[in-house]
Formats: sequence, structure tokens, C-alpha cells
Amino acid sequence: MRLPFKPQGVIFDLDGVLLDTMKYHFAAWERAFREAGIAVDRLEVYLREGEKGEVTTRSIMEKCGRHPSEEEVSQLLARKERIFRDIARAELFPGVSELLTSLWRKGYMLGLVTGTSRGEVEKILPQSLREKFRIIITGDILSQGKPHPEPYLAALKGLGLSPDEVVVIENAPSGIRSAKGAGLFCMALTTSLGTEYLQEADMVFDSLRDALQIVLED
Repeated sequence: MRLPFKPQGVIFDLDGVLLDTMKYHFAAWERAFREAGIAVDRLEVYLREGEKGEVTTRSIMEKCGRHPSEEEVSQLLARKERIFRDIARAELFPGVSELLTSLWRKGYMLGLVTGTSRGEVEKILPQSLREKFRIIITGDILSQGKPHPEPYLAALKGLGLSPDEVVVIENAPSGIRSAKGAGLFCMALTTSLGTEYLQEADMVFDSLRDALQIVLED
């Protein structure tokens, strides 16, 4: 298996790709919604991974027959983020630090695109790894979030690369659609969802190490 081009840059999603943190995001969402009298299941949260928090909050509330005000959405999302910061641990997937360092030393330009807020990223991602990224796009700095292509288009601009020079590594449908909408080659990981949910990606792998082996050997 080979890439159809030689990439100059790699853009990563965060949760479920670099960090094994989806379990903490689900726990935070489940608790915040439960406190508001709403039940959510793991699959729904995982399928929405990568969306702006405001979109997830409002969509789930409306699905349950609520018509929340902007203040109610903001309050529930703020509660979710507080819970997440309290419980989350920086659990890197096996080999992440080694793999990012290898890419960085070989001259690949690295970007990070996540629906997670800047505060959550700074809390959960070690500074030694954050420094490896030339551009970090978080969910609270753009008007549009995944699955809209804006986050990946912003990352491309920040890296100064064209779509045919970059590969993206994602783990959820909204992130894959965002990357493909920006014209990017997307590799998906089955760390959160099964292959059946990742069919829009160009390649699917079971681990980050397997995906990056294709990049590093190309």
C-alpha cells in the first residue's frame, strides 16, 4: 500500500488520533447532559466527534425536543468543558511522541486540527508535543467547524502548502468530511469507530503507527 503522492505535511486530529481521550469526552458530555435531564449514548458522541461544541450541544438538545437559548447552550458546553478538564488525562496512543518526533526531524510540516477548545488542548496535550506543530486550529477560533472544510483550509493556509502536498489523519466521519471537503487525502483510524463509519476516507488503519508507516516509507 502506497500513497499516490509524496506529502510535505501531515495534519492530525487530536482526540482519538494522538490522544486516547474520547472516553473522557464522552464521560464529560454524558454527565453534563444528564445534569440537564438528557441521556446520550457513546455512539452518538463518537459520531459527532470533531464538531464545534456549540453544534453538538444544540443538536442533541433539539433532538430531545428542547429549544435552548444561546445562554443555555453556552452554560451546558462550559459545564462539559469544566468536567473534561477535571477528569481528562494525557494518555498518548502508543508511539505518538516517537512518531511525531520522527516526522518533525525529517522535515515534515505538522498541523493539528481539532474541534476541542484551545484551553482543553493546552490542558491535555504536553507542551513538548504542541511545539512540534506549525499550526494548531481549535474549535473555538473559527466560525465553522467540522464537517465544514474551513478548519482544514485554515490549517493548509497556516502551513503554506497545497492540498496535493498534505495527508490528514482522522478518526470520525465529520473530520473525514472536513478534510475531503478541503480537497485533502485522508487516512482514518479505527480507534473510536469501526470501519463501517469511516468509508469516506481514502485509507483506513487500525493504528497511528500503521498509518504513518506508509508516510515515512513513501
